[in-house]
Amino acid sequence: MKPTRGSPWRPLAGAFAACVAFGLWAGAAQAELPKGGAANLAMVGEPQGLDPMVSTADLVGTIMQHVYEPLYTFDANWNVAPMLAEGMPVVSKDGLSYSFTIRKGVKLHNGRDLNADDVVASLQRWMELSPRGKSVAKEVESLSAKGPLGVELKLKNPYAPLLAQLALPSGMAAIMAKESIAPQLKDFIGTGPYKFKERRPDQFTVLTRFDGYSARKEAPSGYAGRREAVLDELRFVPVPNANTRVEGSLSGQFQYADLLPVEAIGRIEKGAPAVVPIVTKNFGFPYIVFNTKEGVLTSQPLRRAVQTAVGQGELMAAGFGDNRFFVVEPNFFPKGTPYFAAAGSNVYNTRNPQAAKEAAAKAGYNGQPIRIMASRQYEFHYNMALVMSEQLKKAGFKTDLQVVDWATLVQRRNDPKLWDVYFTHSGLFPEPMLSPPQLGDDAPGWWDSAAKKSSIKAFNQETDSAKRGALWGTVQQTVYDEVPFIEVGKFNGLSARSAKLEGYTPAIWPFFWNTGLAK
Repeated sequence: MKPTRGSPWRPLAGAFAACVAFGLWAGAAQAELPKGGAANLAMVGEPQGLDPMVSTADLVGTIMQHVYEPLYTFDANWNVAPMLAEGMPVVSKDGLSYSFTIRKGVKLHNGRDLNADDVVASLQRWMELSPRGKSVAKEVESLSAKGPLGVELKLKNPYAPLLAQLALPSGMAAIMAKESIAPQLKDFIGTGPYKFKERRPDQFTVLTRFDGYSARKEAPSGYAGRREAVLDELRFVPVPNANTRVEGSLSGQFQYADLLPVEAIGRIEKGAPAVVPIVTKNFGFPYIVFNTKEGVLTSQPLRRAVQTAVGQGELMAAGFGDNRFFVVEPNFFPKGTPYFAAAGSNVYNTRNPQAAKEAAAKAGYNGQPIRIMASRQYEFHYNMALVMSEQLKKAGFKTDLQVVDWATLVQRRNDPKLWDVYFTHSGLFPEPMLSPPQLGDDAPGWWDSAAKKSSIKAFNQETDSAKRGALWGTVQQTVYDEVPFIEVGKFNGLSARSAKLEGYTPAIWPFFWNTGLAK
């Protein structure tokens, strides 16, 4: 099996997303891309909405990052870099005051210039509605405009993750026109290189080039630097069936197909030279969320019993098959990174049905079915859910596996009465507080405990990176002790593009600015 350029096959362990997600492609010289054309982009399903603040779903962030932009973003090495902000903020000596200056002359999609009032109103909405924003809001003393282009944010205590939280595309701190802001967005007016044109549920979401776009001057690097809308139109097409995404990629129906089953790598390679496989290394980690608010798993001892029954190695093998695509390890961050910790490793990958059955009995389990939600749109979620269901049955649990489309799962997970467990995944980032959202507040699962609050508060208030590394071990141990979620392992992602789609940079949230179609 011959790896393509930009398709690293080395093991995940010992490497870090900060170095690999964009690193191999950053700074590569690009020829002038042909202007015009429309790209059909096959996504895993229908987004449940297009509000990038309300939803932490990657699909929503992937689409709407073309329409909206944040103050800051990430470059190819996962460093925070300015986007709508002119430069990095001025921070007071005590770390409590951040002063931002917005770039002059940035156009909104309605034609007027972006100003500080738009930024303040947008961030206030983000702090009210976004799970990530709500976490930040608890740290904020005040937020105000200082003249037409200045914004000042004051904190109650030092908060190390602030800029990274403002930069993440998922649950985005999106900056939008003040007059478009509403509890439920009807007009999507941002500053991005593309503007919203039309959405037809279950058919497509169409974005068109924004001719008034105000690009940065720096060279492109990851999500940072100069963005150019080369294509006339981006058509995000929901294609829930993974095999249909594969077939559409091979037939030329789709210029890009997202998150394909890893077993399709051979077929995609045989499609060369017309089709190019994309392996995004250290793409992320699957994890299993538990409902701590309502239902049978509100009992922490019972969640520990479920944890004892689960074998992550089996789940990863079921989800990815080819061991070049995954690694099974208890540490949330790889060796050699500041946040590597062995905390909790003694309860990882135990797969001990007898011990689990005894622990469940002590916890008072009396045969209630554990409702497990998963979607086949992410085939690895579904395959892992099948195996977990069987692991739990061997430990004496009753299970109710509910297979739904991804949009339904995202909707249902917001109602604590409807589920006990669901499968999802996240990207692997250099700032631990970015993911999963369950480390924040009010995300599905609703984990809230004294141990969580104290460990995360200590971690967030420490701005010395060396000291933060040691404090992360305490947070990781708390996750293993209280089981709000189970991290399964780490994986590489497989997607595919047409050879005609030029300039594409592999990324966790795929983006299509600086990307064109060969004539």
